[in-house]
Amino acid sequence: MAQRHRQELILELIHENGFVTTEQLVEQFQVTPQTIRRDLNELAKHKKVRRHHGGAGIDSSTVNTAYQARKIMDLEAKERIAEAMVKLIPDNSSIFINIGTTTETIAKALLVKNNLQIVTNNLHVASILSAKEDFHVIIAGGEVRSRDGGIVGEATRDFINQFKMDFGIIGISGIHNDGSLLDFDYREVRVAQAIIANSSQTLLAADHSKFGRNAMVRLGSITQADHVFTDQKPPEAIAKMLKENSVILHLV
Repeated sequence: MAQRHRQELILELIHENGFVTTEQLVEQFQVTPQTIRRDLNELAKHKKVRRHHGGAGIDSSTVNTAYQARKIMDLEAKERIAEAMVKLIPDNSSIFINIGTTTETIAKALLVKNNLQIVTNNLHVASILSAKEDFHVIIAGGEVRSRDGGIVGEATRDFINQFKMDFGIIGISGIHNDGSLLDFDYREVRVAQAIIANSSQTLLAADHSKFGRNAMVRLGSITQADHVFTDQKPPEAIAKMLKENSVILHLV
């Protein structure tokens, strides 16, 4: 198969599925992983796809990548971020955890802790953490999004505002070069804003793919975080902004 034709078919698959892995494409086209990586790099170079560790996806400011695809995107980086973040959280802490596949990975890492009090608007996080008998897990009320188990809406925000917690663990869809935290659903953003406002410390988890990624709803600024956990050095302007605002950067 000619390279151009294969790349056109790869692009179609990515648009259909939101994200595809290198392994899936190797099996689909019966070529080497190196060939697929070259194809994906070429497509990314022309801004037709966004490269991730292990595959590629679409990049839209209005529609997020499908939940099942996001679960496997940059998973190794998310696991390293989770491992580093839980070291900062002592036993007997109270924690907010918001929506996202990164925060679900962090929830799994939190199972090594003892006697945590958790408030979350993420059904998957609640399911993971409720397995531990000494954890007290409270699920926020509101509308459940079927696509990812997130709970959103004004009722959710009002529920969050009833609490004051030690830590707020926040995942995000994108970070603009000016430091703006971006997401796709304004209802989710309102809840995340309430989590930040009611947390003594805000811990932001964002793997390298989130920097420069576009989304249409502004949540706030990266300078509102007390700690930022990521797997690669952020853009110079962001790193400078963090330093000037005494935000602690954790590279994992």
